[in-house]
Amino acid sequence: MRKFAVEIPNEEYWRRQVKCQYACPVNTDARGYVRAIARGDFEDAYLIARGPNPLASICGRVCGAPCEAACRRADIDAAVSIRALKRFVTEKYGAESSIEKTRKPIEMLQRVLAHRGELACSGPEELSAICDRRGGELGRNAGGKKIAIIGSGPAGLACAHDLALLGYRPVVYEMEPVPAGMLAVGIPEYRLPRDLIRAEVEVIRQLGVEFVCNTQVGKDISLARIRDEHVATVIAVGAKRSRKIPIPGGEGPGVLGGVEFLRDVSLNNRGPASTLEELGERILVIGGGNVAYDVSRTVIRQVGYDVSRSVLRQSKVREVHLCCLESLDEMPADDVEIIEGHEEGVVLHASMGPLDIVRDESGKIKGARFKRCLRVFDDQRRFAPQFDESDITTIDVDTVIWAVGQQPDLSFIDPDGDIRLTERGMIECDSDAVRTSSADVFVAGDIAYGPRLLIDAVASGKKCARTIHAHVSGERLEAHYDFVHLNISEFKREADYEKLPRAAIPTASAVERRGSQSSIVETGYAQSQATMEACRCLDCGVNTIFDSEKCILCGGCADVCPELCLKLVSCDQLVGDSNLSDLLQARYADAELSEMSAIIKDEAKCIRCALCEQRCPVGAITMERLNFSAQWAVAAES
Repeated sequence: MRKFAVEIPNEEYWRRQVKCQYACPVNTDARGYVRAIARGDFEDAYLIARGPNPLASICGRVCGAPCEAACRRADIDAAVSIRALKRFVTEKYGAESSIEKTRKPIEMLQRVLAHRGELACSGPEELSAICDRRGGELGRNAGGKKIAIIGSGPAGLACAHDLALLGYRPVVYEMEPVPAGMLAVGIPEYRLPRDLIRAEVEVIRQLGVEFVCNTQVGKDISLARIRDEHVATVIAVGAKRSRKIPIPGGEGPGVLGGVEFLRDVSLNNRGPASTLEELGERILVIGGGNVAYDVSRTVIRQVGYDVSRSVLRQSKVREVHLCCLESLDEMPADDVEIIEGHEEGVVLHASMGPLDIVRDESGKIKGARFKRCLRVFDDQRRFAPQFDESDITTIDVDTVIWAVGQQPDLSFIDPDGDIRLTERGMIECDSDAVRTSSADVFVAGDIAYGPRLLIDAVASGKKCARTIHAHVSGERLEAHYDFVHLNISEFKREADYEKLPRAAIPTASAVERRGSQSSIVETGYAQSQATMEACRCLDCGVNTIFDSEKCILCGGCADVCPELCLKLVSCDQLVGDSNLSDLLQARYADAELSEMSAIIKDEAKCIRCALCEQRCPVGAITMERLNFSAQWAVAAES
């Protein structure tokens, strides 16, 4: 007899059904803003997207989009293009729109706050939920306690944003001449426009956040002094140094770090120590991730930029090679990076491990040798590369750029001080990756848990802000949810929504985008494209609710379901946890389970078409929208 594993729905179950939101580290209601776009409410869509995310405009360009990876629509054909839809509405109403429309950033935040009563599925990261914990006007925190944040990347910016909302005076120390850390110096301009970054930072600045740039902790100011002048200190320096694999010939001229190269391009650094000096005609980038493609594609553009200048003329780069351990299927780089890189001229060599760098008698690089990589991971998916030592490939190159990982610079921390370091030289922190061994020092972002997605860093910064608030004020906050399902009297969907293919994101041609670092690759959706793409959303906040008291077990709902996600089975075929056992015991204590029936539903297949509701002869099925909101409350003393 076939068994079916089932789960009795509870509040957590219903939240998990909104898969895009559940996958987002800051609980953005992606479903909410996508459906708002589908109905043409574009400003509403922006306000939903901005509520929990202080870097919504930046995320609309470069977020890793875990929401898309989780999207239920992918089980049918392809995920909804959630990130591109976010970009569509942030361009209309976000921080970057204030540049052209002379809107004041504070006014934009006030609109987000005013939107609080219209939120269907809001998490604890919402702007309104945070502002509930403070008094006064936005941007009026002159009397607040000073908090130092070292590093102005996404974690530092998010932390500063939320601390300012909580009434503190964040002071952000940044070693670069511009704020935003790796967002400004590590992500190429063709992916993330610099005007957009400045606009996003300006919103945070007007909340009362102070930025101190061109200031390297440990060199221009000591960590001890910063700690003396602030009630708490956040270390959010990120991973800004390239890792290199020690191989013969790997030290010396012509070998560069990818992160350093991207920084020099972003800041247009020139001089004896710059990586922008003569690159040669053949460039080799080693690495298989997005950074490796950022470097490769930036090299192609940098040469075009330099040749166009009358003062400095770069030798023509004829070849840009990218070599990586992984096979094409295993490469961590996004598919779009690989495809666009190929279009722009990046020559990919997969399944190759670096053996050595070959130099001539004068020390100049002549080439690099690689051995064939047979596998990268073992059967347990642990990193354990195996090579064919007899299969050697030599690539003639003039310059080698490493892009195999990044590491932080923590030289400003005294290893004998009260901030403990791990054996690997990282900061020791608690299980929540926020607190250090020193009560007044906290960590956020890559420095807390290693390189992750941009949105993970934002979530880490926000969590750090709440932890600091608890430390400074003694007010430990907990999130409490209010859940309700609301009946939709006339639920309708767009015609043929389940047949719509994913719309490709429009891009500039390879010829157009190769000529300049600032030539944006993705041109973004037009309004008609965005609306059509948004209509593909399955609206997972809507659920089919069954009333067992009315149901006559006719099976009509299962018969009409186009995805075959409903099934009528006997109760003895059900397998589950104690919640199932308790329910069956309460309902059928004195009956044979084989004689009792149940309707089970495969949530992964349901497309929310409402045909089951329409078919039910007794009105036992209703289409209901899940609404939930999180409120912060002071935790009770334990």
